[in-house]
Amino acid sequence: MASIIKVTTAIYPESDGKPMGETDEHIEETIRLRQLLKRLFAGQSVYVSGNLLVFYEQGNPKKFVVPDVLVVKGIEPGNRRTYKIWFEGKPPSAIIEVTSRKTKKKDTVTNPALYAQLGVPEYFLFDPTRDYLEPPLQGHRLIGGRYEPIVPDDQGALVSEQLGLRLRPEGQQLMLYRLDTGQRLLTAEEELQKEVEARRAESEARRAAEAEAARLREQLRARDAT
Repeated sequence: MASIIKVTTAIYPESDGKPMGETDEHIEETIRLRQLLKRLFAGQSVYVSGNLLVFYEQGNPKKFVVPDVLVVKGIEPGNRRTYKIWFEGKPPSAIIEVTSRKTKKKDTVTNPALYAQLGVPEYFLFDPTRDYLEPPLQGHRLIGGRYEPIVPDDQGALVSEQLGLRLRPEGQQLMLYRLDTGQRLLTAEEELQKEVEARRAESEARRAAEAEAARLREQLRARDAT
């Protein structure tokens, strides 16, 4: 009698049932960082996501982590329901966690060990309320299979080689500056506001020039009349 082989297929959940963030500040900052990075890498083979279940052990749906923000270089962007490292062929290139009261232990103890094991080259933590991390921005770079702290500059900023950015805490936000140009990344709303202000300044300059030209013409007429 032939033996019967049972084939079991693991079912990978798409949600861990937990809320996205602890407070409005944490949720808004997570969304803002994700939007900035998506705009930066638009049109490139770079996947940017966050609050997505990342599975790291094939066949074991219990082995997952949910980074706040993740960037994977070298793969095509596009919507994914989950991220399976063995299927995509690589771990995230960089991860940013927005640390809160509930996530402090996980972000500072559990995640560093796991992310190093998975081979994530860079790992950053940011505390927007400055209540749980000192300093509020911390970073680690994988060297020889272990994380080494990234040394901040005198403004508390850290350089990300993977992202090509300088990360700098300003108030309750983490600002991102391009290493090649020094320019700060802007959200779509900030970019629109910048364009509106530029058009307003151009319009005001044009009106000022027209007023000056009218004044000079009036002076010439007055002189010719004498």
